Amino acid sequence: MSHLEIHQILELVRGSGSADDQRHLQDCSGCRRQLEAWRDRRLEVVASAEIFEEYRRVGVRLAAQFEDVSLEPFLALLATSALFVQPVPLPQAVVSDSADDKFFACAIAGDCQVIVSGDKQVLAASGYEGVEVLKPRSFVERYL
Repeated sequence: MSHLEIHQILELVRGSGSADDQRHLQDCSGCRRQLEAWRDRRLEVVASAEIFEEYRRVGVRLAAQFEDVSLEPFLALLATSALFVQPVPLPQAVVSDSADDKFFACAIAGDCQVIVSGDKQVLAASGYEGVEVLKPRSFVERYL
């Protein structure tokens, strides 16, 4: 089973419709296949409490903006099925937006090979400590 630290699978619902958000929608065309692979135990999702809390905050914000959007099923699945790890301390900032360092700290703690992200700053840090960052579509093409 592959280890996967799943970062911003929620990109498709986080933004406000900018051109960058449209690219995330296109890149996340494989999100369903990733979730199915997780369900079928062909990969393992690794998370931390801090990552879970970020996703919860996004869900609350989206639910307030869009009455038809609820991340509760995803959050419930994440809470019960993901491998939660205690992130390792990083000796230095890895991502230019240091708030995103939590994804590398989690991936390293979980012995993950891949972070799935459409975030340009996270993608730019690919290779740190041997953790590759792939866009959702690239991950699906390579591993699923």
